[in-house]
Amino acid sequence: MSKLTFDEFRATALARGFDDVLERHWEPLTVLDTHVHPFSLQALVVSGELWLSVGGITRHLRAGDPFELDFEVPHAERYGPEGATYWVARRVSVAAQAGTPPAA
Repeated sequence: MSKLTFDEFRATALARGFDDVLERHWEPLTVLDTHVHPFSLQALVVSGELWLSVGGITRHLRAGDPFELDFEVPHAERYGPEGATYWVARRVSVAAQAGTPPAA
């Protein structure tokens, strides 16, 4: 089985309707307290490790692990001693594209 390349990940994500695809690099031991994003995402960890906390559940993710989040889902992130890199495909919500504030 061949290893997935960033170009293949990007092409697949764009074909599935994602708006943009990028590679994110995180410094060692970075901690992001609970926050939300104005987009949904699907990602693939390609190096390092991170802990993703959503709804009281924390997942330990390493290279090869996928993860996803829906629009405006509260979550926290903590990166390992080597930091982490992941590829992420993002899809902006219809409300955000229209400039409409999300429903309460």
